[in-house]
Amino acid sequence: MSVFGNTRREFLKLAGLATAAMAVPRTVSAAKDHKPMRPNIVFIMADDMGIGDVGCYNKDSLIPTPNMDRLAAEGVRFTDAHSPSAVCTPTRYGLLTGRYCWRTPLKVQVLYNYEPPLIEPRRPTLASMLKKQGYATACIGKWHLGLRWGVKQGQKVDFARRLPWPGGSPDPKLEAKIDFSIPVTGGPNDLGFDYAFYTSGCATAQPPYCFIDNGRCIGMAGARRIRPEGAPRAGMTAEGWNQREPDLVFTAKAVEFMEKHRKDAPERPFFLYLPLSSPHAPWVPPKLTQGRSREGPRGDLVCVVDWSVGRILDALKRLKIADDTLVIVTSDNGPRIGANGHKSAGDWRGYKSHIWEGGHREPFIARWPGKIKPGAACDEPIELTDMPATFAALTGAELPKAAGEDSYNVLPALLSDPSAGLRAGKPMREALVHHSCFGVFSIRRGDWKLILETKSSGGWVKPRGKGPAKGSPGQLYNIARDPHETTDLWEKHPEIVERLTKLLQKYKKDGRSAPAGSL
Repeated sequence: MSVFGNTRREFLKLAGLATAAMAVPRTVSAAKDHKPMRPNIVFIMADDMGIGDVGCYNKDSLIPTPNMDRLAAEGVRFTDAHSPSAVCTPTRYGLLTGRYCWRTPLKVQVLYNYEPPLIEPRRPTLASMLKKQGYATACIGKWHLGLRWGVKQGQKVDFARRLPWPGGSPDPKLEAKIDFSIPVTGGPNDLGFDYAFYTSGCATAQPPYCFIDNGRCIGMAGARRIRPEGAPRAGMTAEGWNQREPDLVFTAKAVEFMEKHRKDAPERPFFLYLPLSSPHAPWVPPKLTQGRSREGPRGDLVCVVDWSVGRILDALKRLKIADDTLVIVTSDNGPRIGANGHKSAGDWRGYKSHIWEGGHREPFIARWPGKIKPGAACDEPIELTDMPATFAALTGAELPKAAGEDSYNVLPALLSDPSAGLRAGKPMREALVHHSCFGVFSIRRGDWKLILETKSSGGWVKPRGKGPAKGSPGQLYNIARDPHETTDLWEKHPEIVERLTKLLQKYKKDGRSAPAGSL
């Protein structure tokens, strides 16, 4: 089955779709009981960093994370924050659009090399929304949401076809047809970002291995097809490419962006989206952090994330804008298993790609001096898809009713009274929906988490699982009493299975899980 659903025609139709609902200029205010504010926003997202990797979540972590720990001491630490997916492309789609990626043609797995854009051209994004509010917007880091590549004269390429998986290098015949001198389109610059410096996929694992500056590939005039140090795939590689340095470069570019913005337009707020590539495999840390972690090379890459956070915080202080800036640090999905006894996912069951908690429960730390209470902990369940509605509420933005279909406003938990919804008996989200690498769904409402159609992990990381098997029994856990998902209650509570199954079916049928007009 194609990654993109039933047919190439379906993908092309959806990729260029501006639905009738989205074309109608009907908007809803996202700021009902909140006076709009316009802080700078820095959103840092690690790649495969687990909740057990960060010291403020795991006192026994073998990885030093002083900067993230400091951020938590000066802000709020969420304990029940989740990615919508257990792998990276779907989470990035959900974060930027407020919509679950399984509603797109990408039903399983991730994008790999040269697939076309996944975000529809006219779909509102976090960046386009904030840009309309007067924000300067920048994307610096791992994109991984598809691009439109130029091809050499006289050549034709069907970029929508499925590329080799798993672990497959792109077809050299395909790469030979691409003209890397032609600017790419359909990426961050076309989706609301004023400035974009990025890699097309995972910087160290997915070709082409090069930086892209506002759509132009850097260093590809002298590119060669090689397999860089530790990389799982061979592909076109820019001249001078260094596998150990992408996040160092991203961080330097991020600081440079803030410095330039402070000099040129200090009156404007900015939104900086900084999706790092660490600690994604291959684990080839830079000299800067080699040996810093007792966990091993993977832990040394978590140290890169922490170093980057420190550099951003130092720059905000030096530029005298720390008090005017909301900083958020999180991860795109669960971690790979830790070495030397390190619990990368904490005590949660499962890892990256899995439908169990370890596959999608994330660190989520936020700081905004004077607005967020220092040292706070919040148990409110949230998802990364909630950021569009939350930032809309924060800034007073308006969203089309057809946008942010799975985005809830969790600003009260972020700024005022953490876990207020829980104590009032009504969480801000009706339910949490998750999706595994192989397309297995879970839905959690209150204490109950239902995993549909499979008894396995639903992912490729050991223990390797399978995709949905129609008619097979699923799993049911009481997360409050059994947070480690050890006791399956599927057979004992058919009424809960039925209730949660119907709710998920409703979300699928309605095309949204967040009530329209309630942002």
